Amino acid sequence: MSKLYIVPTPIGNLEDITLRAIRILKEVDLILAEDTRTSAVLLKKYEITTHMESHHKFNEHTMVESVRERIIAGLSVAVITDAGTPGISDPGFLLVRTCVQSGIEVETLPGATAFVPALINSGFPCDRFCFEGFLPVKKGRQTKMRLLAEEKRTMIFYESPYRLAKTLGQFVEYFGGDRPASVSREISKLHDTTHRGTLTELYKWFTEHEPKGEIVIVVAGTGTLQRDFGDRPEDEHDGQS
Repeated sequence: MSKLYIVPTPIGNLEDITLRAIRILKEVDLILAEDTRTSAVLLKKYEITTHMESHHKFNEHTMVESVRERIIAGLSVAVITDAGTPGISDPGFLLVRTCVQSGIEVETLPGATAFVPALINSGFPCDRFCFEGFLPVKKGRQTKMRLLAEEKRTMIFYESPYRLAKTLGQFVEYFGGDRPASVSREISKLHDTTHRGTLTELYKWFTEHEPKGEIVIVVAGTGTLQRDFGDRPEDEHDGQS
């Protein structure tokens, strides 16, 4: 039966994929991949030979109509990204919305996403939280941080390693230097690391130590007291998954 499948892929360790995801990727007629070169490594490992085409933020607007028509014509299509769940700070939303509006069945598989392990590792309350993804790089950035300064829920952000220190410095300015936070990087990879401390401590650490890899920042909501949330930033631990 033709439909659109949203298939999460590993965010690091290639074993972090479900048996169902592997089966679906083998059975569909077409896989839309954010980067076919990156996805080829995963597909080769699991002997998946399904035809792939590129589907990324630069071409999704021009592709969405043709993909919709191919599904209506009878094709089953799976969408994957370089890592994690499509639609979460990655391409996927536009195609899902188009299919839903056209009456096409959409089936989303559960699976890997970076912010959940980072949230749990932070040690902050996770019964209520807000996922902010990437902050605006320029326009609207300061307005957004002013609004979030009074947020009581635990906040989760994605950030580039090249902007991490700058962002932490702005968090100090808008949220206060004593606000507890954590920075997780390379989740489920060989150098999976979480740094915990105040925003001031984290800003100082990452100003002196250039970070690498994928970054997730978790910031405690306003009113959260500074407690012992674990290791200070200078006590870095690497873990292998």
